[in-house]
This record gives sequence, structure tokens and C-alpha cells, in this order.
Amino acid sequence: MAIAELNRSIYHPVQKDRATFIRTAAETGGEYSLLEIELEPGGGNGLHRHRSFNERFTVLEGVLGVEVEGQVSILRPGDTALAPLGSAHRFFSVEGSPARFNVELRPGHTGFERALRIAYGLAEDNQVDRQGRPSNLLHMALLLEMGDMDLVGPLALLSPIFGLLASIARRRGAERELVARYCPEE
Repeated sequence: MAIAELNRSIYHPVQKDRATFIRTAAETGGEYSLLEIELEPGGGNGLHRHRSFNERFTVLEGVLGVEVEGQVSILRPGDTALAPLGSAHRFFSVEGSPARFNVELRPGHTGFERALRIAYGLAEDNQVDRQGRPSNLLHMALLLEMGDMDLVGPLALLSPIFGLLASIARRRGAERELVARYCPEE
């Protein structure tokens, strides 16, 4: 199926956000991925790191909190924040109002885009915990690896185990099943 036919918008009921793919890594030759996020009041994600790309957050409407390596910035329309490769970061709503912002990944990352589609699909299907993480540890391990994501804090100690679990999940066909269910356009 052509890239233009992809379902461009996905929703995560736990994080309370809608992600729209503006430009995918495939569309930019891998130069960047660009998403627009609509974040509801009370929404946000947990601290995490990426090993192979930077993330730039640019606010379009509302107010957004971005934490990078323990430093919290409150962003308003036109403001940006950079989460450099390897930095612990997260975004969250502030002031009890929605926010709309762009997230740009440089370089682009097809695996992250795919992991996002699967994670949001699992959330829509009630297959996540209260923090929005996949309930199935094999799925969680696959998404962490696919999306180039490392957990931060006490769960970071489990990274070697998650690597092993991702290998087991692949051998059992879980990745193939998740991609077929949540990324059928590929």
C-alpha cells in the first residue's frame, strides 16, 4: 500500500494523546520523522531514552511540559525543547488544558513509528497497564527494542532481560502478529 494511504492518526487512551504522522522516515529518505501530537489535560508519557535519534518538541497551541535530564521546561506556542540522543525525557500536560505540538525525530526512525502504532493499538484494545505499558512483557520488550527505547529508573535494571524477552517474542512470532494487526498498511 502506498505511504499516502497509511492511517495517519492514532489515539492512546491512557497517555491521552492523538499522534498524527505528518512525515514518516520513508517519506523523508530517513532524514526525519515528524508527528503532531494532541495532548489532553492530564496526558503525558513516562521517562525514557532513545539511543539513535534526537527528539525536538515544538508547541503549536496550549502549554506543554517537557522534562529532559531532570530539567523541566514549560513551553508555549513557538517554544521548542530538544531531547538529545541518550537523554532521559518525557512530555506532559500542564495547566489542565490541552496542548498541540510537533515532535521531530532526527534521523527518522521507522521502528519507532511502527512501535508507536502497535503501542497505541494495544492501548485501544485494553492490553496495557495504568501507565500505558503493554501488559504482556514479550510485547513490551519488542516495542522497547523496535522503538529504540530504554526505560529510566528502577525498570532500567531490567534492560538485559527485555533484550532476551524480545528475542523470545520474535522466535514465537509475536512481532509478526503485532505488525500484521496494528501496521497492516506496511
